[in-house]
Amino acid sequence: MKKRVFVVHGWDGYPEEGWFPWLKRELESRGFEVHIPQLPDAKYPKLEKWTPALAEAVGKADEYTYFVGHSMGTKTIIKYLEGLPEGTKIGGVVFVAGFLKRLTGLEDDPEVHEYAGNWLEAPVDLEKARSHFEKSTAIFSDNDHYVPLDNVDDFRDKLGSKILIEHNMDHFSGSVGVTELPIALQSLLEIA
Repeated sequence: MKKRVFVVHGWDGYPEEGWFPWLKRELESRGFEVHIPQLPDAKYPKLEKWTPALAEAVGKADEYTYFVGHSMGTKTIIKYLEGLPEGTKIGGVVFVAGFLKRLTGLEDDPEVHEYAGNWLEAPVDLEKARSHFEKSTAIFSDNDHYVPLDNVDDFRDKLGSKILIEHNMDHFSGSVGVTELPIALQSLLEIA
């Protein structure tokens, strides 16, 4: 059976952003089927809208299904996994610039703080999400102005993720010039 990878963007993201097209090409050249769904209202993200949209894009998940999430995309994946039927197993997950605990560097805009706060406060059952996969890797940057490194703990301790910390990669965004992300490709290939 062909392995499927779903790349899940973050806030204001889109399928052609940053390193997503590069990752898609690299994985497809290795025989993976790759999907980068456009999640609804990316400029005004809501977890309660993104999670069912991801579920619809995926259809039936199985051990040949893998995920790569960026920023808010990581929490979307976790929330999606939490809702899978008991006993369902997926192949694995790569989390890039994921957060569960805290965000920093948000502009002084009440609307921005409201959206970010809703994502941070949305409850997730990490143990239940974790029950659906054996392997995961969480990639962070030591100078990410949005996701401080204290977010590492939950990924390591509660999701069992292998932790990788990159240097000077900021938020791994296209807006800061990241158009290739070999560490994400390597991490997925190791899991798959």
